[in-house]
Amino acid sequence: MTAGMSSHQNTKMKNDEWLTPPEIIKVLGQFDLDPCSPIKRPWDTALNHYSVIDDGLSKKWFGRVWLNPPYGEETKKWLELMVQHGDGIALIFARTETKTFFKYVWPCADALLFLRGRLFFRYIDGSIAKNNSGAPSVLIAYGQRNSEILMGSGLDGKFIKLTPEENQQQQLGLFN
Repeated sequence: MTAGMSSHQNTKMKNDEWLTPPEIIKVLGQFDLDPCSPIKRPWDTALNHYSVIDDGLSKKWFGRVWLNPPYGEETKKWLELMVQHGDGIALIFARTETKTFFKYVWPCADALLFLRGRLFFRYIDGSIAKNNSGAPSVLIAYGQRNSEILMGSGLDGKFIKLTPEENQQQQLGLFN
């Protein structure tokens, strides 16, 4: 498993741990769990944190979850657990054409917020990265409450409500 919270892909960056900008966490409200948090962090993203030492993929998730997973091939493992859990918000690259997006986002999420511009993630000391993330990002709401929070967050971007009936029909064979 990769270290910490989000292995963001950018050829200019040589770090594997990238923190969510705190202003995003602040407007999304209190989370109960961050299952892929860095071991050492300058701010909390939830009331409870699992780090690489805890292996958040193997632990039981509870409450409202904040998920900024390792990016790349690791993303799908974390999104599968988020779909099964059904209560939280995930932050990933907005690569809408990928198998991961078609399996764990389009048929399963309640809403999406495509963020305007590219994020500048933070280093584990809290300082802002020199370069942007290298791709556009999307916040994904799982659960109606999280959809409403995204819609009212005030974050700059395009909010899209997904149709729950379509999602439920598409999910029927998802994990078989």
